[in-house]
Formats: sequence, C-alpha cells, structure tokens
Amino acid sequence: MSRIFLKAATVAFASVAVSLLLTLIVVPAMGFPMSRTIWLASTLCPLVLAWAASAGSFWQSDRLQNAHRELARAHAQLAAAHRRLSEKASRDDMTGMLNRETFFAALDGSRRKSDRGALLIIDADHFKRINDSYGHLTGDEALLLIAGAIERGVRNGDVLGRIGGEEFAAF
Repeated sequence: MSRIFLKAATVAFASVAVSLLLTLIVVPAMGFPMSRTIWLASTLCPLVLAWAASAGSFWQSDRLQNAHRELARAHAQLAAAHRRLSEKASRDDMTGMLNRETFFAALDGSRRKSDRGALLIIDADHFKRINDSYGHLTGDEALLLIAGAIERGVRNGDVLGRIGGEEFAAF
C-alpha cells in the first residue's frame, strides 16, 4: 500500500511542477499579473486531483494484478485436479488397469490405426467360489495377482483392461 502512495505522490508532485511551469509561461504571455490565487490554484489543483486519480488508478491496477495471479494459481490447481480426475475415471480402482469404457475406447483407437492385432479375453472361472469361501479381501488379492500376471505376460504398448468383475482383456 505504501508503494501505491509513493507512486501517487510522485505523479502528484510531477503534476504540480508541470502546472507551475505552465503558469510561469502562460499567465505572463496572456498579460495577466501573477497573483497569490493563481499560484495557489496552480499548486493545489494538480496536487489534489493528480494524487487522487493516480492513487485510485494504481490501487485498481494492483488489485487487478493480484486477482490475475490468484486466477492463474486457481486455474493451475483446477487443471491439475482435472488431469487427476480424468486419469482416475479411466482406471479400475483396484488393479490400476484401464476400466471397461476406456479399454474399449482404446481398442477402437487401435483398430482404426491398424487391422492387425489379437484380442485376448481372460475370465477367471468360478471366481465367485473364492469370494464365497475365503471372503472378498482374498478375492481382491486374487484379482490383483491375476492382473499382475497379465501385465507381466504382455508387451509394452499392449492395451490392458479390467472389463468386468473377474474379466480382463488385452489387445
């Protein structure tokens, strides 16, 4: 805030200097005598008007710059959150593989680029028995083991996904 007052004071004093210089040139050139009223008006008017106008302008400019910085910071945070949310929405929470929708979208993209490739569907038969016999935590561990085995058994660049409860796919 003191920076704004200092800048406004500088502008005000420069305005007074210009006003007094013009008064010294114009008033005698017009044939008028230099009076105390003319000196007072030439000093006070620019001092009051220039200081108020420039202080307001500098204050608004400072607020606008602060708002712009805050907006840029908020935009960066929002963009980062959007990237994280987009990534999270495309992945299966448990395995980290592509979810069904994202897998099939990636599959369509791959098929448009090339007619070559193979689609492998992996279904863990009778998986319900694991959940029923040993509980869902053990079933989750089994799904993670299956997902890990699939990931180790494919090439980099292959598209992998969990497309159902115990169904996986690789292309």
